[in-house]
Amino acid sequence: MNHDPRIEGITEADIANYLAANPAFFERHAELLLHVQLSHPLGHRTVSLQERQAEMLRERIKGLERKIIDMIRAGTENLGHFEKLQRWTLALMREHDPAALPELLLRELQERFLIPQTALRLFQAAPAFADVPWAAPVSEDLQRFAGSLSEPYCGMNNGFEAAQWVAAEAGPVASLALIPLRRPGQEQAFGLLLLGSPDATRYQADMGVEFLVSVGEVSSAALARLLPADEPAA
Repeated sequence: MNHDPRIEGITEADIANYLAANPAFFERHAELLLHVQLSHPLGHRTVSLQERQAEMLRERIKGLERKIIDMIRAGTENLGHFEKLQRWTLALMREHDPAALPELLLRELQERFLIPQTALRLFQAAPAFADVPWAAPVSEDLQRFAGSLSEPYCGMNNGFEAAQWVAAEAGPVASLALIPLRRPGQEQAFGLLLLGSPDATRYQADMGVEFLVSVGEVSSAALARLLPADEPAA
């Protein structure tokens, strides 16, 4: 059989263009469809055009089914995250003692979102909280790093100072999310929230951060109660 795509000056592209421009061709020559044989993609046998079209349709339907399942799964997961975020926010709003907020915030994050490791530091806590762990001094480099974050950082723990805040019994931090805490309209962060995991794939550089942004906004609003009342965050 001659497989030369060019026959007497006519190319495959010419034929394809002609058929595309003349959809009634096969209506006038319907008998041709009965004799068209195509190779099967999964074997060496041939199938009719109708069989091949039916197979392509089945594959397309399967692809659409997979997309729908993925969309349903994503929607269910997003709804679950929203409900957990709402309950976590309400728990913070119901706490009347500002000093209890950091521990409550971290504990609720761990329990509601199954986050293995959490920690935070406030750089500008009110003097009354000077002796608590979450107000312990941090380096100026870390404060500048937190202020430089326009959105949460996600990725491997490459020796971040903040990873040292995690209790030793929680194990080493393999991957983490670093969420800056700041007042609305201010660039400089007044603190940093860490979410960590011993799983190196839990927090990745290319993951979406919409949920983490919401966590940062709620955390910032709650923890701002621990800043000096007469001094805005720098």
